[in-house]
Amino acid sequence: MTVVLRMLGMRVLALIPLLLGVILFVFIVMRFAPVDPAIAAFNGANVSQEQLDAFREQNGLNDPLPLRYVHFVWHLLHGDFGTSVITKEPVGQTIATALPLTVQLTVLGLLIAVVLGLLFGITSALFRDRWPDQLIRIVSLVGVAAPAFWIALLLVQWFAVGKGWFPTSGYVSPNDSFSGWLNSLTLPAIALALPVAAQLTRIIRTSMVEELDKDYVRTARGGGLPPVVVVGRNVLRNALVNPLTVLGLRIGYLLGGAVVIETMFALPGMGQNMIQAVNDGDTAKVEGFVITIAVIFVLVNLVVDVLYLLVNPRLRSRS
Repeated sequence: MTVVLRMLGMRVLALIPLLLGVILFVFIVMRFAPVDPAIAAFNGANVSQEQLDAFREQNGLNDPLPLRYVHFVWHLLHGDFGTSVITKEPVGQTIATALPLTVQLTVLGLLIAVVLGLLFGITSALFRDRWPDQLIRIVSLVGVAAPAFWIALLLVQWFAVGKGWFPTSGYVSPNDSFSGWLNSLTLPAIALALPVAAQLTRIIRTSMVEELDKDYVRTARGGGLPPVVVVGRNVLRNALVNPLTVLGLRIGYLLGGAVVIETMFALPGMGQNMIQAVNDGDTAKVEGFVITIAVIFVLVNLVVDVLYLLVNPRLRSRS
Protein backbone atom coordinates (compact mmCIF):
# COMPACT_ATOMS: atom_id res chain seq x y z
CA MET A 1 0.00 0.00 0.00
CA THR A 2 2.94 2.33 0.71
CA VAL A 3 4.22 1.82 -2.82
CA VAL A 4 0.78 2.58 -4.26
CA LEU A 5 0.48 5.79 -2.22
CA ARG A 6 3.98 6.88 -3.22
CA MET A 7 3.30 6.29 -6.92
CA LEU A 8 -0.04 8.05 -6.61
CA GLY A 9 1.66 11.04 -4.98
CA MET A 10 4.19 11.20 -7.81
CA ARG A 11 1.41 11.20 -10.40
CA VAL A 12 -0.44 13.98 -8.58
CA LEU A 13 2.71 16.11 -8.44
CA ALA A 14 3.29 15.49 -12.15
CA LEU A 15 -0.12 17.02 -12.87
CA ILE A 16 1.03 20.50 -11.85
CA PRO A 17 3.57 21.11 -14.67
CA LEU A 18 1.30 19.23 -17.07
CA LEU A 19 -1.67 21.50 -16.38
CA LEU A 20 0.52 24.60 -16.50
CA GLY A 21 1.86 23.43 -19.86
CA VAL A 22 -1.66 22.88 -21.20
CA ILE A 23 -2.73 26.33 -20.03
CA LEU A 24 0.39 27.88 -21.59
CA PHE A 25 -0.25 26.12 -24.90
CA VAL A 26 -3.88 27.27 -25.05
CA PHE A 27 -2.87 30.80 -24.02
CA ILE A 28 -0.20 31.11 -26.74
CA VAL A 29 -2.37 29.60 -29.48
CA MET A 30 -5.25 31.95 -28.72
CA ARG A 31 -2.96 35.00 -28.52
CA PHE A 32 -1.70 34.31 -32.04
CA ALA A 33 -5.16 33.51 -33.41
CA PRO A 34 -6.34 35.84 -36.22
CA VAL A 35 -8.97 37.36 -33.94
CA ASP A 36 -8.75 40.78 -32.31
CA PRO A 37 -10.70 40.71 -29.01
CA ALA A 38 -11.12 44.47 -29.21
CA ILE A 39 -12.85 44.31 -32.60
CA ALA A 40 -14.90 41.26 -31.56
CA ALA A 41 -16.06 43.08 -28.43
CA PHE A 42 -17.78 45.77 -30.52
CA ASN A 43 -19.48 43.08 -32.65
CA GLY A 44 -18.60 44.61 -36.00
CA ALA A 45 -19.80 48.10 -35.13
CA ASN A 46 -18.02 51.11 -36.56
CA VAL A 47 -15.68 52.28 -33.80
CA SER A 48 -12.79 54.65 -33.77
CA GLN A 49 -9.18 53.68 -33.26
CA GLU A 50 -9.26 55.57 -29.96
CA GLN A 51 -12.07 53.32 -28.70
CA LEU A 52 -10.16 50.19 -29.72
CA ASP A 53 -7.00 51.43 -28.04
CA ALA A 54 -8.92 52.29 -24.88
CA PHE A 55 -10.47 48.80 -24.77
CA ARG A 56 -7.06 47.14 -25.22
CA GLU A 57 -5.54 49.26 -22.46
CA GLN A 58 -8.44 48.66 -20.10
CA ASN A 59 -8.31 44.88 -20.55
CA GLY A 60 -4.52 44.54 -20.43
CA LEU A 61 -4.16 43.57 -24.09
CA ASN A 62 -1.14 45.84 -24.44
CA ASP A 63 0.79 44.18 -21.61
CA PRO A 64 3.74 41.88 -22.41
CA LEU A 65 2.77 38.24 -23.02
CA PRO A 66 4.56 36.85 -19.93
CA LEU A 67 2.69 39.31 -17.70
CA ARG A 68 -0.61 38.49 -19.38
CA TYR A 69 0.05 34.76 -18.86
CA VAL A 70 0.74 35.28 -15.16
CA HIS A 71 -2.49 37.27 -14.79
CA PHE A 72 -4.35 34.61 -16.76
CA VAL A 73 -3.12 31.77 -14.52
CA TRP A 74 -3.76 33.84 -11.38
CA HIS A 75 -7.38 34.38 -12.38
CA LEU A 76 -7.80 30.69 -13.25
CA LEU A 77 -6.53 29.70 -9.80
CA HIS A 78 -9.32 31.83 -8.35
CA GLY A 79 -11.93 30.24 -10.61
CA ASP A 80 -12.15 33.25 -12.90
CA PHE A 81 -12.22 32.27 -16.58
CA GLY A 82 -12.73 35.83 -17.72
CA THR A 83 -15.70 37.52 -19.32
CA SER A 84 -17.10 36.95 -22.78
CA VAL A 85 -16.46 39.91 -25.06
CA ILE A 86 -19.65 39.07 -26.98
CA THR A 87 -22.28 38.30 -24.33
CA LYS A 88 -20.54 40.19 -21.48
CA GLU A 89 -21.27 37.20 -19.23
CA PRO A 90 -18.70 35.40 -17.05
CA VAL A 91 -17.25 32.43 -18.94
CA GLY A 92 -17.40 30.34 -15.78
CA GLN A 93 -21.17 30.78 -15.69
CA THR A 94 -21.47 29.50 -19.27
CA ILE A 95 -19.23 26.53 -18.46
CA ALA A 96 -21.29 25.71 -15.36
CA THR A 97 -24.41 25.62 -17.54
CA ALA A 98 -22.98 23.65 -20.48
CA LEU A 99 -20.60 21.24 -18.72
CA PRO A 100 -23.23 19.01 -17.02
CA LEU A 101 -24.74 18.05 -20.38
CA THR A 102 -21.33 17.16 -21.85
CA VAL A 103 -20.49 15.12 -18.75
CA GLN A 104 -23.83 13.30 -18.99
CA LEU A 105 -23.25 12.50 -22.66
CA THR A 106 -19.66 11.38 -22.08
CA VAL A 107 -20.50 9.20 -19.06
CA LEU A 108 -23.45 7.59 -20.84
CA GLY A 109 -21.30 6.94 -23.91
CA LEU A 110 -18.54 5.53 -21.70
CA LEU A 111 -20.95 3.15 -19.95
CA ILE A 112 -22.28 1.88 -23.27
CA ALA A 113 -18.75 1.46 -24.64
CA VAL A 114 -17.52 -0.45 -21.56
CA VAL A 115 -20.55 -2.75 -21.45
CA LEU A 116 -20.37 -3.57 -25.17
CA GLY A 117 -16.57 -3.89 -25.07
CA LEU A 118 -16.67 -6.33 -22.18
CA LEU A 119 -19.57 -8.33 -23.58
CA PHE A 120 -18.18 -8.78 -27.08
CA GLY A 121 -14.52 -8.91 -26.05
CA ILE A 122 -15.07 -11.73 -23.55
CA THR A 123 -17.39 -13.59 -25.92
CA SER A 124 -14.88 -13.33 -28.74
CA ALA A 125 -12.05 -14.68 -26.55
CA LEU A 126 -14.08 -17.57 -25.16
CA PHE A 127 -15.17 -18.63 -28.68
CA ARG A 128 -11.74 -18.05 -30.20
CA ASP A 129 -11.47 -18.87 -33.92
CA ARG A 130 -15.12 -19.98 -34.08
CA TRP A 131 -17.92 -18.18 -35.85
CA PRO A 132 -18.89 -15.83 -32.95
CA ASP A 133 -15.25 -14.73 -32.74
CA GLN A 134 -14.96 -14.20 -36.49
CA LEU A 135 -18.21 -12.22 -36.63
CA ILE A 136 -17.30 -10.00 -33.67
CA ARG A 137 -13.85 -9.31 -35.09
CA ILE A 138 -15.31 -8.21 -38.43
CA VAL A 139 -17.92 -5.98 -36.78
CA SER A 140 -15.36 -4.45 -34.41
CA LEU A 141 -13.03 -3.72 -37.32
CA VAL A 142 -15.85 -1.84 -39.06
CA GLY A 143 -16.61 0.01 -35.81
CA VAL A 144 -12.99 1.12 -35.40
CA ALA A 145 -12.93 2.47 -38.97
CA ALA A 146 -16.31 4.26 -38.76
CA PRO A 147 -16.22 7.87 -37.49
CA ALA A 148 -18.72 8.89 -34.84
CA PHE A 149 -20.42 11.54 -37.03
CA TRP A 150 -21.11 8.97 -39.78
CA ILE A 151 -22.59 6.57 -37.22
CA ALA A 152 -24.70 9.44 -35.90
CA LEU A 153 -26.08 10.14 -39.38
CA LEU A 154 -27.04 6.48 -39.82
CA LEU A 155 -28.69 6.32 -36.41
CA VAL A 156 -30.71 9.45 -37.12
CA GLN A 157 -31.78 8.12 -40.52
CA TRP A 158 -32.76 4.69 -39.22
CA PHE A 159 -34.19 5.26 -35.75
CA ALA A 160 -35.16 8.95 -35.62
CA VAL A 161 -36.40 9.79 -39.13
CA GLY A 162 -37.22 6.24 -40.27
CA LYS A 163 -38.76 4.73 -37.12
CA GLY A 164 -39.52 7.87 -35.12
CA TRP A 165 -38.33 6.21 -31.92
CA PHE A 166 -35.99 9.04 -30.93
CA PRO A 167 -35.87 12.81 -31.52
CA THR A 168 -33.51 14.09 -34.20
CA SER A 169 -32.28 16.94 -32.01
CA GLY A 170 -32.84 18.81 -28.77
CA TYR A 171 -32.26 18.12 -25.10
CA VAL A 172 -34.59 17.39 -22.18
CA SER A 173 -33.31 17.91 -18.64
CA PRO A 174 -33.55 14.88 -16.32
CA ASN A 175 -35.26 17.18 -13.82
CA ASP A 176 -38.11 17.69 -16.28
CA SER A 177 -38.45 14.11 -17.51
CA PHE A 178 -36.06 11.20 -17.02
CA SER A 179 -37.51 9.28 -19.95
CA GLY A 180 -37.27 12.38 -22.12
CA TRP A 181 -33.67 12.90 -21.02
CA LEU A 182 -32.78 9.32 -21.84
CA ASN A 183 -34.56 9.61 -25.18
CA SER A 184 -32.69 12.77 -26.13
CA LEU A 185 -29.24 11.35 -25.27
CA THR A 186 -29.58 7.74 -26.44
CA LEU A 187 -28.64 8.24 -30.10
CA PRO A 188 -25.81 10.74 -29.39
CA ALA A 189 -24.37 8.44 -26.70
CA ILE A 190 -24.52 5.38 -28.95
CA ALA A 191 -22.86 7.26 -31.82
CA LEU A 192 -20.13 8.40 -29.45
CA ALA A 193 -19.71 4.97 -27.84
CA LEU A 194 -19.60 2.56 -30.79
CA PRO A 195 -16.06 3.38 -32.08
CA VAL A 196 -14.70 3.17 -28.53
CA ALA A 197 -16.62 -0.07 -27.88
CA ALA A 198 -15.11 -1.57 -31.04
CA GLN A 199 -11.59 -0.66 -29.91
CA LEU A 200 -12.17 -2.01 -26.41
CA THR A 201 -13.58 -5.22 -27.85
CA ARG A 202 -10.39 -5.91 -29.79
CA ILE A 203 -8.12 -5.02 -26.87
CA ILE A 204 -10.10 -7.06 -24.33
CA ARG A 205 -10.17 -10.04 -26.68
CA THR A 206 -6.39 -9.92 -27.13
CA SER A 207 -5.78 -9.62 -23.38
CA MET A 208 -8.22 -12.42 -22.62
CA VAL A 209 -6.66 -14.75 -25.18
CA GLU A 210 -3.19 -14.11 -23.72
CA GLU A 211 -4.43 -14.90 -20.20
CA LEU A 212 -6.36 -18.01 -21.26
CA ASP A 213 -3.15 -19.47 -22.74
CA LYS A 214 -1.18 -19.13 -19.49
CA ASP A 215 -0.22 -22.06 -17.30
CA TYR A 216 -2.22 -21.01 -14.24
CA VAL A 217 -5.45 -21.25 -16.24
CA ARG A 218 -4.69 -24.80 -17.34
CA THR A 219 -3.74 -25.68 -13.76
CA ALA A 220 -6.97 -24.22 -12.38
CA ARG A 221 -9.05 -26.06 -14.94
CA GLY A 222 -7.15 -29.27 -14.29
CA GLY A 223 -7.84 -28.84 -10.58
CA GLY A 224 -11.57 -28.93 -11.27
CA LEU A 225 -12.43 -25.26 -10.82
CA PRO A 226 -15.54 -24.23 -12.76
CA PRO A 227 -14.84 -22.14 -15.89
CA VAL A 228 -16.93 -19.30 -14.48
CA VAL A 229 -14.69 -19.06 -11.42
CA VAL A 230 -11.49 -19.27 -13.47
CA VAL A 231 -12.57 -16.61 -15.95
CA GLY A 232 -14.34 -14.32 -13.48
CA ARG A 233 -11.85 -14.29 -10.63
CA ASN A 234 -8.54 -14.65 -12.40
CA VAL A 235 -8.54 -14.30 -16.18
CA LEU A 236 -10.85 -11.31 -16.44
CA ARG A 237 -9.18 -9.36 -13.64
CA ASN A 238 -5.69 -9.85 -15.07
CA ALA A 239 -6.88 -9.18 -18.62
CA LEU A 240 -8.39 -5.79 -17.68
CA VAL A 241 -5.03 -4.20 -16.83
CA ASN A 242 -4.16 -3.20 -20.42
CA PRO A 243 -7.71 -2.15 -21.42
CA LEU A 244 -7.82 0.17 -18.39
CA THR A 245 -4.82 2.09 -19.70
CA VAL A 246 -6.35 2.40 -23.15
CA LEU A 247 -9.70 3.42 -21.66
CA GLY A 248 -8.14 6.54 -20.13
CA LEU A 249 -7.00 7.68 -23.56
CA ARG A 250 -10.35 6.83 -25.11
CA ILE A 251 -12.11 9.13 -22.65
CA GLY A 252 -10.27 11.96 -24.36
CA TYR A 253 -11.75 10.74 -27.64
CA LEU A 254 -15.22 10.77 -26.07
CA LEU A 255 -14.77 14.34 -24.85
CA GLY A 256 -13.47 15.46 -28.24
CA GLY A 257 -16.17 13.56 -30.12
CA ALA A 258 -18.82 15.20 -27.97
CA VAL A 259 -17.98 18.51 -29.66
CA VAL A 260 -19.12 17.17 -33.04
CA ILE A 261 -21.98 15.04 -31.74
CA GLU A 262 -23.49 17.87 -29.69
CA THR A 263 -23.47 20.10 -32.75
CA MET A 264 -25.16 17.45 -34.89
CA PHE A 265 -27.92 16.83 -32.34
CA ALA A 266 -28.27 20.50 -31.26
CA LEU A 267 -27.34 19.71 -27.67
CA PRO A 268 -26.45 22.87 -25.70
CA GLY A 269 -23.30 21.42 -24.15
CA MET A 270 -19.64 22.39 -24.22
CA GLY A 271 -19.21 21.32 -27.84
CA GLN A 272 -21.95 23.44 -29.35
CA ASN A 273 -20.98 26.42 -27.20
CA MET A 274 -17.35 26.03 -28.25
CA ILE A 275 -18.24 25.99 -31.95
CA GLN A 276 -20.37 29.10 -31.45
CA ALA A 277 -17.54 30.82 -29.57
CA VAL A 278 -15.10 30.06 -32.39
CA ASN A 279 -17.53 31.47 -34.96
CA ASP A 280 -18.01 34.62 -32.85
CA GLY A 281 -14.29 35.09 -32.23
CA ASP A 282 -14.95 34.89 -28.48
CA THR A 283 -11.43 33.97 -27.33
CA ALA A 284 -12.26 34.01 -23.61
CA LYS A 285 -14.93 31.34 -24.06
CA VAL A 286 -12.74 29.19 -26.30
CA GLU A 287 -9.93 29.32 -23.74
CA GLY A 288 -12.29 28.45 -20.90
CA PHE A 289 -13.87 25.53 -22.73
CA VAL A 290 -10.60 24.04 -23.96
CA ILE A 291 -8.89 24.33 -20.57
CA THR A 292 -11.90 22.82 -18.79
CA ILE A 293 -11.97 19.82 -21.13
CA ALA A 294 -8.18 19.40 -20.81
CA VAL A 295 -8.35 19.47 -17.01
CA ILE A 296 -11.16 16.91 -17.00
CA PHE A 297 -9.15 14.67 -19.33
CA VAL A 298 -6.06 14.89 -17.08
CA LEU A 299 -8.07 14.18 -13.91
CA VAL A 300 -9.85 11.23 -15.49
CA ASN A 301 -6.52 9.74 -16.50
CA LEU A 302 -5.36 10.17 -12.90
CA VAL A 303 -8.38 8.13 -11.79
CA VAL A 304 -7.53 5.49 -14.41
CA ASP A 305 -3.96 5.39 -13.10
CA VAL A 306 -5.30 4.75 -9.60
CA LEU A 307 -7.50 1.93 -10.87
CA TYR A 308 -4.51 0.54 -12.76
CA LEU A 309 -2.47 0.50 -9.55
CA LEU A 310 -5.28 -1.23 -7.67
CA VAL A 311 -5.93 -3.85 -10.35
CA ASN A 312 -2.30 -4.69 -11.11
CA PRO A 313 -1.02 -6.98 -8.30
CA ARG A 314 2.59 -6.72 -9.49
CA LEU A 315 2.70 -3.02 -8.60
CA ARG A 316 1.18 -3.59 -5.16
CA SER A 317 3.67 -6.34 -4.37
CA ARG A 318 6.75 -4.17 -4.99
CA SER A 319 8.77 -3.27 -2.00
